[in-house]
Amino acid sequence: MPFTPVLHSEWIKIRTLRSLGGTLLALFAATTAFSALAGLSDTWDPDFDPLFMALSGVLPGQIAAVAFGAMAVSSEFQGGGLRLSLAAVPQRGRWFAAKVTAIAAPALVVGLLTACAALLAARTGLGSAASGLTVGEQVRGVVGCGIYLMLMALFAAGLTALLRSGVVTLSVLSPFLLVVPFVIGSAAGGAADLLPDHAGQVIMRQSYDGALGPWAGLAVTALWTAAALGAGAWSLRRRDA
Repeated sequence: MPFTPVLHSEWIKIRTLRSLGGTLLALFAATTAFSALAGLSDTWDPDFDPLFMALSGVLPGQIAAVAFGAMAVSSEFQGGGLRLSLAAVPQRGRWFAAKVTAIAAPALVVGLLTACAALLAARTGLGSAASGLTVGEQVRGVVGCGIYLMLMALFAAGLTALLRSGVVTLSVLSPFLLVVPFVIGSAAGGAADLLPDHAGQVIMRQSYDGALGPWAGLAVTALWTAAALGAGAWSLRRRDA
């Protein structure tokens, strides 16, 4: 079967599952709300990064992006859905590529809209504190934030295809993203900069003193995502539906 109709069928699945739309709405709402609250805070450090402060809502909001990617794939493992999908599209690699594309497109669009809304909401509260941000830095932050959220959704999708459970994926990634970086950040030194979340979030900073620059950090996150998708594709090819 050609790729286009396969992609269309996968898009219909994602569009018609209300829970998936709910996760994207949660991504937008949570990220924007937390960024707005951060902008209204009056306890800023004198050396705070205004761009990262404005986009800081991504830290809790990314869990919704992870949930979107995990749920989009885990739905196939419920009620024999994967068997039906592979009966219609026997080429497992083509089917998985269509699934990944159908996840990536809405995640990127919503991610970009979310980043724009978060930046605008936070800048309202930051006022003159954000006056030093250039247009180029803000564009980089918004575009990078949208790509980062898409990569995290795909990272979760790949792990879910490997683990065959959205619950297990969320149980692993949620503490990994919310707790582990703060626990091992100082102890691991420079190694923590290579974690998928730490590396990708550099793109949302006005300045950074670590080994990775903004786009290099996002490339590291992309490598993590590619590895997860590769592992998921390998599992899909090797294991029975």
